Amino acid sequence: MSYHWPIEPDPFESLTSAPAAADGDDALYFAYIDDEILCVSEGGVPRPVTRDEFRWLDVEVSWKHFLGRWQGRSCYALAITGAVPQGFARVGLRAWLGRVEPAFFYLAGRAKQIVEWRRDHRHCGRCGAPMSEHDVDRAMHCEGCGLTSYPRISPSIIVLVRNGEEMLLARNARWPTGMFSTLAGFVEPGESIEQTVHREVREEVGIAVTNLRYLGSQSWPFPNSLMLGFHADYAGGEIVCADDEISEAHWFHYSRPPNVPPSTAISGWLIDAFVNEAQSAAAPG
Repeated sequence: MSYHWPIEPDPFESLTSAPAAADGDDALYFAYIDDEILCVSEGGVPRPVTRDEFRWLDVEVSWKHFLGRWQGRSCYALAITGAVPQGFARVGLRAWLGRVEPAFFYLAGRAKQIVEWRRDHRHCGRCGAPMSEHDVDRAMHCEGCGLTSYPRISPSIIVLVRNGEEMLLARNARWPTGMFSTLAGFVEPGESIEQTVHREVREEVGIAVTNLRYLGSQSWPFPNSLMLGFHADYAGGEIVCADDEISEAHWFHYSRPPNVPPSTAISGWLIDAFVNEAQSAAAPG
């Protein structure tokens, strides 16, 4: 049985330069104050502010970057400072997860990553000189030494380990009691994706896996990951949790899962995919 991450074609058109008259009143401003996005709630659903709304706010724009178009509307990433007036809110981007359509969440995440990248590349990492935006590419360029720095994407893996009708789920040391998810970790220099899966599972819970199956990927802007999702089968060993990272890990029957992430996150979808397959296999006939 094959799986595909359930995302429709992206309605966002990525552009590196703004066409004439792009910044109209209906343009969407993904404005970040520190690590939080400025937004408006409509019926409990958050959205970014429009240019028309933004121009009345008493905030200072540190810089502004054109992203492209969402369903024909121009989109900008902004870094701002100032107080949030009544009727607006500033929230962490995780608060948007599951409350807006996935493609729109990814767009907000794209803006967050651009804001953080632009903040961290004001000066050249090679010679220390001030950097400026590249004339053509989405990049920062150093006139002094010629270094060009593009937004960084950090590949990582996320894996659900299966053992018959059971799945291995773990609780991170920083998570609330009762919250469990799949195992995940960043790719290290010189590793293949498959080697990362084996290493991370071994380091985090002490077991071996086999029969890796790739299911799909998800952009994850915490901070700048591209998560590659897998199922893997248990191959041996006893669970031994990494003391500094994993508080507990257990085998759970597919019919009795604990509190897990929503299916809008790839971890939740990996779990759902296993549960659906196990339920189908157990169904009569």
